[in-house]
Amino acid sequence: MHKAGFVNIVGKPNAGKSTLLNQLMGEKLAIVTQKAQTTRHRIFGIYNEEDLQIVFSDTPGVLDPKYGLQEKMMDFVKDSLQDADVFLFIVDILDKTEPFDFLVEKLNKIPVPVLILVNKIDQSNQEDLEKVMELWHERIPKAEILPISALKGFNTDIILPKLKSLLPENPPYYDKDQYTDKPERFFVNETVREKILLNYEKEIPYSVEVVTEQFKENEGIIFIDAVIYVERDTQKGIIIGHKGEAIKKVGTEARLDLEKFFSKKIHLNLFVKVKKDWRKNDRDLKNFGYR
Repeated sequence: MHKAGFVNIVGKPNAGKSTLLNQLMGEKLAIVTQKAQTTRHRIFGIYNEEDLQIVFSDTPGVLDPKYGLQEKMMDFVKDSLQDADVFLFIVDILDKTEPFDFLVEKLNKIPVPVLILVNKIDQSNQEDLEKVMELWHERIPKAEILPISALKGFNTDIILPKLKSLLPENPPYYDKDQYTDKPERFFVNETVREKILLNYEKEIPYSVEVVTEQFKENEGIIFIDAVIYVERDTQKGIIIGHKGEAIKKVGTEARLDLEKFFSKKIHLNLFVKVKKDWRKNDRDLKNFGYR
C-alpha cells in the first residue's frame, strides 16, 4: 500500500513555514531570514519513503497586499488553499495580532484535515501555550493542535507519522528521486536573495529580484552568472557598496551555500541592473515568474 498527497503549509509572514519545510525535508530548500516576506514563491518539497510520498507546499506569508508583487504572492497562497489533502497551519506563539479572517474561515470550511502547529514554543511558557492552544481550538474546532519549535526540531518528529496516517492511498505524483519542483536556477536566485536580505537594511531587500542568466557545468565546476535587479540607481550603489565590498560579501556567502547545496565547486559572477519600479509592473512581474 502506497500513500501520497499534498500537504500545504500556510500562515502569516515569519511564522516559521520555511524553517519547518527545511526541517521536515532534512534539506535546505527554502530560504529563511528574520525578515517578513522572505518567501515570495510557492515551493514544493517532495518527501519520499518506500511506501510514502508527501508533496509539501511552502507559500508566502499571508498579508494584506500593498502593491503588485504582494498581490501576486497572495495569488500563490490562494492557489494553495484549493488543492491540499492536509493543511499545516503554522501559528507563531509570540504573534499577538489577530489572524486573517478569510484564512480561518477557509480552514473551517475545507473538507480535509487541518493540523495547527503552534510554533516557537521554546521562546514562550506553559501558561501562554495553553492559552494560545485553547484560543485556536475555539477558532478552528476540527483542527488538531500540536506545539512545536521548527527551529529547534522540538516535536517535529511526530508530524511525518501523523501526516502518513492522514494521507490517502495513491501512487507517487513525482519520481521518487525528485525532491523539489523547482529548477536549479531557482535555488541560485533564492540563495543570492537570502544573502541580500541578511546583509542589507530597510527597503533594499524588498526592491531586489535575482535572475540567473547562466548555469553551466564544465569539468566538475558550475559557472553561474546572476543579475540582481533593483528599482532605482541609488539602490544599485548601495548593493555594490564601497569599492564593491558589499556585493563581494553577498557573492562569497552565496557561493559557499551553493557549493554545499550542489556538492560541487561554484564560480559565481554577480551583476547589478536597474529595472525601474518592477514590483508594480505587471509585465516585469510576469517575466520574474509571478504569473
